[in-house]
Amino acid sequence: MTSTAIQKQKDIRLLSPEQIKEALVSLGEKPFRAKQIYEWLWKKSARSFDEMTNLSVALREQLKEHFCIRPVAVANQQISSDRTIKSAFRLHDTHLVEGVLIPADDRMTACVSSQVGCSLTCKFCATGYMDRKRNLDASEIYDQVVAIRDMAEQNYSTPLTNIVYMGMGEPLLNYANVLKSIEHITSPEGLGMSPKRITVSTAGIAKMIKKLADDDVKFNLALSLHAANDVKRNQIMPINESNTLEALAEALQYFYQKTKNKITFEYIVFYNFNDTLQDAEELYRFTKKVPSMVNIIEYNPIKEADFINTEEDRLDKFSNYLRNKGVNVHVRRSRGKDIDAACGQLANRNKEEATA
Repeated sequence: MTSTAIQKQKDIRLLSPEQIKEALVSLGEKPFRAKQIYEWLWKKSARSFDEMTNLSVALREQLKEHFCIRPVAVANQQISSDRTIKSAFRLHDTHLVEGVLIPADDRMTACVSSQVGCSLTCKFCATGYMDRKRNLDASEIYDQVVAIRDMAEQNYSTPLTNIVYMGMGEPLLNYANVLKSIEHITSPEGLGMSPKRITVSTAGIAKMIKKLADDDVKFNLALSLHAANDVKRNQIMPINESNTLEALAEALQYFYQKTKNKITFEYIVFYNFNDTLQDAEELYRFTKKVPSMVNIIEYNPIKEADFINTEEDRLDKFSNYLRNKGVNVHVRRSRGKDIDAACGQLANRNKEEATA
């Protein structure tokens, strides 16, 4: 097949069931085949038309002529001493994104990326120092989940239990594809996972949080907060200048009123920046604005920034202050630090190995 012909092929995973049906009819095929093809694509995660064994060879050849499937490939993989697995996924246009399998006693979590790079320039996050190249298609997000699910079963004989959209990129700046990927992951015609097992994390884009509410989403929402006053948050998260804490609080209240889903606040504790009892009091006050819980996260140093993780005694005082105020607090210990797979560290650092 010539390169011109390949370029004319449509990515079949961009089509709806109705569009696939119309395409089949135009090729002289029976409409009911569309349902079979859709099931192969999203329930059975087929990576090629040849896998679709209940279709005739002639139909499979026709599909290959007119359409393509562009699966994500694992380009490189690293396994941490704590069993965390980080993967570099190569996309059809050679870009790389990273995803992580995080095993724990009570869960097996996939952390997936939604963009190639990021445009938000958060000062503590390695991805924030990369340029945003493009959004991922829904199928590219879905493929990360499938690959990480298979890793969980192959390496640890354990099914995937949770998915977090906390990898590279800002999910709410790739809104349509993120929601479409979740539809494929949760639908009975797809992977059939519960939306309650999925968490989408945002740096805080008020109008898009309200849109989530209007769209009546069923998954969980997490806000990367990291400071509960505007002066400090502006310093580390420039997005706060246009999405202030007041605006975010209003959006989160709207989200809760519509969905009745509690919000998770993520709070990285930086030494001598946001780890005092005054910071804890400000965080407590912010948690009162909406039903919520707080994940306190260890900071994972990156070469681009001078921040360091707070000391253990300061962390204990900070978290105990919140607990004594009645806040639902969890201290999350970092996983995969030795392979740059921990929170805030994803930046394609294994790109060299992946392209070697």
